[in-house]
Amino acid sequence: MARSKRRKRIVIIGGGTGLSTLLRGLKKFPVDITAIVTVADDGGSSGRLRDDYDIPPPGDIRKVMAALSDVEPLVEEMFQYRFSQSDDLGGHSLGNLMLTALTDITGDFSHAIREMSRVLNVHGTVLPAANQTITLHAELDDGTIVTGESKIPTYNQRIHRVFLTPNDVEPLPDTIKAIRKADLLVFGPGSLYTSILPNLLVQGIQKAILQSKAPNVYICNLMTQAGETMDYSAADHVRALMLHMGAPFIQTILLNTDEVPLSVQKIYEQEQSMPVSYDESRLNQLGITVVKKDIATIQDGAIRHEATKVAEWLVHYAEDKENAIKQTFI
Repeated sequence: MARSKRRKRIVIIGGGTGLSTLLRGLKKFPVDITAIVTVADDGGSSGRLRDDYDIPPPGDIRKVMAALSDVEPLVEEMFQYRFSQSDDLGGHSLGNLMLTALTDITGDFSHAIREMSRVLNVHGTVLPAANQTITLHAELDDGTIVTGESKIPTYNQRIHRVFLTPNDVEPLPDTIKAIRKADLLVFGPGSLYTSILPNLLVQGIQKAILQSKAPNVYICNLMTQAGETMDYSAADHVRALMLHMGAPFIQTILLNTDEVPLSVQKIYEQEQSMPVSYDESRLNQLGITVVKKDIATIQDGAIRHEATKVAEWLVHYAEDKENAIKQTFI
C-alpha cells in the first residue's frame, strides 16, 4: 500500500488583519499551518488587558484564532463581538476577555491559547511570538525614541529601526520546533514595523529562521502605511527586514500586479497611503526572486489580498520547491 503524502508544513509569521486574511484562505488547503503571531500591541482593548493583567496582548491572537476556527458562524461572531454600551467593557471584545480569563486561570498565556483553540476547533497551531509582555520601541531618523507599538505610527516620521524590551525574551520551544520543521516560511502581509518585525526581533526566532533550510516568501503589502512605510517601494520593505535580521534571508517576494482603482486610491490618499511600487532591478540586486500575480481584491472600498489566490500559490510554491530538491538527488 502506497504511503500517504505528508502534508506540507507552512509557518506564517506576522500579525494584524493581513495575517488573519491570508489564514482564512490557507485553511481551505490540506496543509499543516502554524501561525507565529506578534504580541507587541499596546493599544485599545489588548493594551488595557495587557496593563491590567500583565499578560501578552490577546488581540492579534484572537483574530488569527477566529480566522482558523471551524465553528458555526454565530460562535465566531460571538468570539469577535466587541462591547460598546458599557463604560467598563467598552472597546473590549469577548474573545480578548476569554483569553485573558483563561490566562488568569491557567497562569500561562500559551496554555490559554491551546485550550481556546480546542474550543474553537482551530485548524493549525497558533503560537505567540513571546509568552510574556514585551514593549516595542522605534528609533526615528532624527534619533527620537518612541515607546509603544500604538504610538510609533503617530509620529509620521521615517523609522530607522525598531527594538524590543526586554531584548532577551525567549520564544516558546514549540515555536522554534515549528520553524525547524517547516517546509515553507511565510512573512506577511502586515504592517512592516509593528506586525512583522516584532516577531523577528525575538532572538531565538531570528536565529531559527536564519538556520532554517526551508524556502521562504515575503508577501509584500499592497499599500504603503502612514507613519511606517510612506514612499516605501517593495525593495525598501525587504531591505528593512534584512537590516533587522542582520543577514539576507528572503528568497522570494510575491507582488501584486492588479491596478488599484483610482476611486480606491483617492480614499487611501486621505490616509497618506499609496500603492507599493516594485523596483524589480533593486530586488534582483538583493538576490530576491520576484513573482508577480493578480492577487488583490476590493472589499468595502478597501484593497485586500485575495486570500484563496495567495494561499493556492503558496501551496504550489512549496510543492515546486520540494520537487526541485528531489530532482537534485535523482
